[in-house]
Amino acid sequence: MISEKLPSAACAAFLASSLLAVPTQASDLPACGGETPCTLDNGEYYIHMPENRDGDAPLGAIFYLHGHRGKAVNAIRNQGFQRMADDLGVAFVAVQGVNGTWSFPTAPRNLRDEPLFFDSVLSDLENRFDIDRDRTMLSGFSSGGFMTWYIACENSGHFSGYAPIAGAFWEPLPDTCPADNPYLFHVHGTSDTVVPLAGRWLGGGQWKQGDVFESFDVWRRQNGLGEAPAEKLTDGNLECERWAPEGGLFELCLHTGGHSVEAKWIKRAWNELGEIKGWDRKS
Repeated sequence: MISEKLPSAACAAFLASSLLAVPTQASDLPACGGETPCTLDNGEYYIHMPENRDGDAPLGAIFYLHGHRGKAVNAIRNQGFQRMADDLGVAFVAVQGVNGTWSFPTAPRNLRDEPLFFDSVLSDLENRFDIDRDRTMLSGFSSGGFMTWYIACENSGHFSGYAPIAGAFWEPLPDTCPADNPYLFHVHGTSDTVVPLAGRWLGGGQWKQGDVFESFDVWRRQNGLGEAPAEKLTDGNLECERWAPEGGLFELCLHTGGHSVEAKWIKRAWNELGEIKGWDRKS
C-alpha cells in the first residue's frame, strides 16, 4: 500500500513545488496548493502541480479519490504520486470525501451530490490553474474506486477516462449504465481480502460490495460483448483483459497482491488513455 508520510528530507523541495501551484492569473482567488487545500462551498481538494510545466499551455489533470475514512492530504504528500505527476507533466488533484466517505448510489450514507461537486472542482481548476477539462482522468482506490465506477456509469463525459483500483459496483448492481461507453482501466489484486474480487458483506449483512467480474458484465452485456473473447496482454505484474466496444474501452488488470494502490498503475492508465486520445505519451 502507498506510504502516507512525506520523508523530512523531501520537505523543502515539496514546499517549494507547492508554491508553484498558485498561478498569477488567479491572484484574486485564495492561495492554495500542496498541503494547503482549495476550498469550495461543498468541499475541498488538494493539488500538486508538475515541476516543469510546459509553458502556458493548459494542463491535463489526474483526479484521485482516497479510500474509506481516508485523507486527501496524505495522497498529496505521497512522493510516488508527486513523481508520477512530474513525469507526466500533469496536475495531481486529491479530492476530499465528506467525513472520509463517498456518496455513490448504493453507499450507506448520502452526504453530498458527488457529480455536482466534481463538476465544481473541475470549474475551479479551470479558472484557478488553467486545467484543460478535455484532458482529465478520474482514479480512485477502494471506496474511491467504487465512486469512480459509478461516475463512469452515470456520466462518463465528466472525465476523459477512468482508472479505478480495488473497487467496483455494489449490490444491487445497475442493470445498465445510461452513459456513453467510458475508457476504463481497472486494477485489482487477486489476494485482496478488503475488497475481494467476488465482493463481501458489510455492516452485519446490510450492504454488499459487488463482484468485479459481474460489474464488467453490466457494460459487456449492454454492448453485446457477453460472449466476446477478450484481448489478453501482460504489462509488468499485471495480467490484463480488454474489450473495445464502440466509443470506449473496458480493461481488467489483475495482480497477485492484496489491497493496495501503486502510482505506476495510474500512470499506465493515463498513458494508455493518451494513446487513444492522441495526447503526447510521457515517460
